[in-house]
Amino acid sequence: MPEMFKTQLRALLRASVYGNIRIMYPMLISIEELERANALLAECKEELRQQGIAYRDSVEVGMMIETPSSVVMANEFAQRVDFFSIGTNDLTQYLLVVDRGNKNISGLYDSFHPTVLRAISYVINCAHVHGIKVGMCGEFASDEKASLILLGMGLDEFSMSAGSIKDVKYRLRNASYEEAKELAAQAVKKATAEEVKALL
Repeated sequence: MPEMFKTQLRALLRASVYGNIRIMYPMLISIEELERANALLAECKEELRQQGIAYRDSVEVGMMIETPSSVVMANEFAQRVDFFSIGTNDLTQYLLVVDRGNKNISGLYDSFHPTVLRAISYVINCAHVHGIKVGMCGEFASDEKASLILLGMGLDEFSMSAGSIKDVKYRLRNASYEEAKELAAQAVKKATAEEVKALL
């Protein structure tokens, strides 16, 4: 629904003159989708320009990494966006093919699974190679135990609910970055989630 999408993009662009706005595309699975979204964004800028409506042209544009395809294509995406945000809730569900809302199999949903950790590490590495930052939203970013692994992987930004900030901040401030890097290196080599958790 491009017209609905453009309405949202125009609203974001108009708001950009009042504060630090960044635009983040969700659920991308291909470079073609990114290019199409950017083309619509360019159309919105041109429409606002013609109407004499102010907007900030330098708004950063990033994307959520929450599909297996976006992980595999992270190196290519990182060359075309300003930032990544890893959505661990959906990414874990799709990588492990586990519906977290289905009580019969929800026990298999675990972001400490080595598949998920390796995907996160790969995405962060791709982003940093191309000079962009990586944030994380979702429950995993607020997991106090996971925070040291994520720090060691080089995660730049942790997004979480206000109630989780105090504990995670305390854990990170009292951590050794070198030890966190070693912990992350060990974690991604483990074969099971249980082995990863045993490190913590």
